[in-house]
Amino acid sequence: MKQLDVRTVARIHAVLDDVRIRPYGVTDRDRLRRMSDRLSAASLYTRFFSGTPRIPDHYVRLLEGLDHWHREALVALDRDEILGIAEYARDAARPWRADLAVLVADPWQRRGLGSALVGCLSELAGRRGITDFDADVILTNRQALLFVRNGWRRPAPRGTAGPPTSACRSPCPPDPGRLNPDGGARLP
Repeated sequence: MKQLDVRTVARIHAVLDDVRIRPYGVTDRDRLRRMSDRLSAASLYTRFFSGTPRIPDHYVRLLEGLDHWHREALVALDRDEILGIAEYARDAARPWRADLAVLVADPWQRRGLGSALVGCLSELAGRRGITDFDADVILTNRQALLFVRNGWRRPAPRGTAGPPTSACRSPCPPDPGRLNPDGGARLP
């Protein structure tokens, strides 16, 4: 598996210099399960839109079925532990669009890791013909909404059967005008 150089994709704090980003692999299942220990109930709720004490088993199984084209996931690693994961799933009816989801372990939030993951995933998706990312952000996830407001197209609140969310869309890869001088996605 090819590892991506985080520093070329997004400006991140120096403390993340040893973080590696690479595609999710079948050997990552146990690492992903261990990541649950570094996630608060709030982080799990804002990612999975339900109260769950751990990363759900159905999600772990879903990642085991990645085809790395229509559905892709990248993980950020520090040594042997997953710090964050970003994924896309291509829309079958509109293959130029994909849904985006990101999960970062609590100790690593607000340090640029999510932006780095999205930057790497955007670059990869763009090379695969994806021009737009869609994301649903739960309205109580203030950090994600700040990230979205710093460069995504105007979010639109919408009601769903679950918690209220904001539907957002962003060009992929990001517009050059929305990038940091060093080429990464703008940080919140």
